Amino acid sequence: MTNLKEDIRSDVREHYAKRASSTSPCCSGNKFYQPDTLLNLPADISDFSLGCGDPITRAELISGETVLDLGSGGGLDCFLAAKQVGESGHVIGVDMTPEMLERAQSSAKKLGLTNVEFRKGYLEELPVEDDSVDVVISNCVINLSPDKPKLFAEVFRTLKPGGRISVSDIVAKGQIPERLRNDKDSWSACVSGALSMDDYLSGLQDAGFEDIQITTKDPGAKPVSEISDDSLFSAWISARKPQEI
Repeated sequence: MTNLKEDIRSDVREHYAKRASSTSPCCSGNKFYQPDTLLNLPADISDFSLGCGDPITRAELISGETVLDLGSGGGLDCFLAAKQVGESGHVIGVDMTPEMLERAQSSAKKLGLTNVEFRKGYLEELPVEDDSVDVVISNCVINLSPDKPKLFAEVFRTLKPGGRISVSDIVAKGQIPERLRNDKDSWSACVSGALSMDDYLSGLQDAGFEDIQITTKDPGAKPVSEISDDSLFSAWISARKPQEI
């Protein structure tokens, strides 16, 4: 399994390194964001989105909060979060792909943002201190992780007591077939690594989270109950670290 994990990481890193030099969106681009959210952003930044939803709006960020973005890519969600938390807040983007980090850092400099930083690292080994983050966001990246339990444990570790997560991700209604789950070539397509709703719920519970919700990506979308079995859908996942542990 260790070799498979490394193969998956290598393939995902190579895939997104290529994407970093492109301006075309991967997963429907920025159609998931409210138009006014993207105002005043240059097109090469606002149009570069590899996500499957909008974790920012539903995170309800507050001025002064510290935000951690898992798999920050080109940095769009970090820049949107930075605007909401203000100069008294702080945003940390973590990504394992040097080309993505370079693009994000260049864009942050172009925007003149001083409350955003980008760190190289794996989501299963976050380069972030314990109990230091108010909100964890992510956009279509957790499904790419080859070790979700370790990732969830790391997210829990970095959050302050009472901290919360707001995640957009691809989720399966039912189980991904084993033959597909072991097909490393399909991971970068956000398919093979998708968790079922039950596994997502139990994974977060096992890590210690409470108040877990898994819904379709926006209130106007088809409810989960109407999604056909054994299909993938774009979901919004929220949860909270207990105030007292």
